[in-house]
Amino acid sequence: VQLQASGGGLVQPGGSLRLSCHAQRMILSTYQMARMAWYRQPPGEPRELVAEISSSGQPTYQDSVKGRFTISRDNGKRRVYLQMASLMPDDTGDYYCYANVYGQDYWGQGTQVTVSS
Repeated sequence: VQLQASGGGLVQPGGSLRLSCHAQRMILSTYQMARMAWYRQPPGEPRELVAEISSSGQPTYQDSVKGRFTISRDNGKRRVYLQMASLMPDDTGDYYCYANVYGQDYWGQGTQVTVSS
């Protein structure tokens, strides 16, 4: 299983980005059971959970991103998305896609998000 994340970049404060993660080589029935999440690691800080979405589509968010970020999933495409709006410099970091299914953890490579004017 490989989690391929994309969509990061440089954006000004107040801007938006959409991150996408594709669970390559994960069969559909397994993906449908997976809990998917986005973590981020700000510079010099530990990795932290940003948002997660259950297999049934129930989202939860870190308090600092509530109302600004939206996590969603497309099971047919085996993708999870993170729509980020009203971005702030504190949102800067490497964003990682994560999957947990059948007791196994999977991590994607990071995609860098920089919020700066």
